[in-house]
Amino acid sequence: MTSKATTPQEYLENLPEDRKDAIHNLRNVILKNMPAELEEGMLYGMLGYYVPKSVYAPGYHVGKEYSPLPFMNVASQKNFIALYHSGIYAHPPLMEWFKEEYPKHCKYKLDMGKSCIRFKKVNDIPLELIGELCTKMSVAEWISIYESVINK
Repeated sequence: MTSKATTPQEYLENLPEDRKDAIHNLRNVILKNMPAELEEGMLYGMLGYYVPKSVYAPGYHVGKEYSPLPFMNVASQKNFIALYHSGIYAHPPLMEWFKEEYPKHCKYKLDMGKSCIRFKKVNDIPLELIGELCTKMSVAEWISIYESVINK
């Protein structure tokens, strides 16, 4: 479910009541732990955390106009809250670390796609683990990985 919100505040205000606390807590953990060069805004109808063009001028190579390089997104979907983390998808050691750590922080089975971590139990999101995940990759590392993939 994508939102038509144009700002993070508008996105948060329009969330269903049963999702507001969980998204608010997840957002706070991300903002507290993400690399300083990232910015928060709206990307793809979700809360987005991205490398601004002032840091990485080429931006993301997909679409009519090159947008800022996405790093993480958070969305309230119909049956779950989703955290999209591009670094997990693009860097297998980070994926392996996350898979090993997840059971230490959450009693529920990991529900994960390529870059999407789905939280069906919205009141049991492993916030400490997500905070640590946010610190595991610098913006410079993310740009280097991104460029190595698109320059193939």
